[in-house]
Amino acid sequence: MHDIWNPWHGCKKISEGCQHCYMYFLDSKRGMDGRKVFRTQSGFTYPLKRDRDGRLKIKSGELIRVCMSSDFFLDEADVWRDEAWQIIKARSDVKFFLLTKRPERVRECLPKDWGDGWDNVFFNVTCENQRRADERIPLLLELPFKHKGIMTAPFIGPIDIEDYLATGQIEQVIAGGENYDGARPCDFEWVKKLSEQCKAYDVTFCFIETGTVFIKDGRRFNIPSKFTQSQMAFKAGVNHVGRKMEFVLRNRQGQIIPSERSYKPHYRSSCAMCGSRLICNGCSDCGRCR
Repeated sequence: MHDIWNPWHGCKKISEGCQHCYMYFLDSKRGMDGRKVFRTQSGFTYPLKRDRDGRLKIKSGELIRVCMSSDFFLDEADVWRDEAWQIIKARSDVKFFLLTKRPERVRECLPKDWGDGWDNVFFNVTCENQRRADERIPLLLELPFKHKGIMTAPFIGPIDIEDYLATGQIEQVIAGGENYDGARPCDFEWVKKLSEQCKAYDVTFCFIETGTVFIKDGRRFNIPSKFTQSQMAFKAGVNHVGRKMEFVLRNRQGQIIPSERSYKPHYRSSCAMCGSRLICNGCSDCGRCR
């Protein structure tokens, strides 16, 4: 996928949300051990790569999700992180989405010239239930980032985040159910509550997928197809476009890039009812869906 950058792969489980980790499941299908952490060879410098015509593959203004098969703040990755930060800094014209279950490690892992945050970094914490929300969100609020968000995935328990939204620091909340072996149920009542809280504070809310086991109106549904999960999430009608996130992106000369010169995502007809469309980077024209 053109919107994912995995500079390293593999992770260590640290909380109940990790119990049925999708990365571990997919690695086992490939005969790999998800516990083994390694630097990716061809993928590490992906944001700097160019096409045959010498143009950067990732365009100015794109949103790139980082470490979707690991954790950017994993301690095993300490030896590679400084180089990754330099790549993020070199592409100050691109938005980088960072997600972690380890906010307690973040401050010590920031680059020396971080200041009060880089304009092109969007920092998020994972909160799978109320316990982890109350553990991680306060740390998120204390950290120096220009843009902050919350991901409740896998969504395995009810969560109340109203007090955290009231601080005005949270710009986006994503929710999604659990998948693959041993998937625990996601209850639509939990989703609706988060959506209502986000709407009350005009924070963008995106319900990306129901998960394999979905509870609605007391009925239990088994939905193995991720495509169907995404459509069902979209049809639920709980997504909300909140106040606009203002990223200040700059070219290599330090000049601000006008919005009209930034990447404009485009979509195919099959994207019309996708739960993730609200936060998606757009179609990469890979041809796989044809």
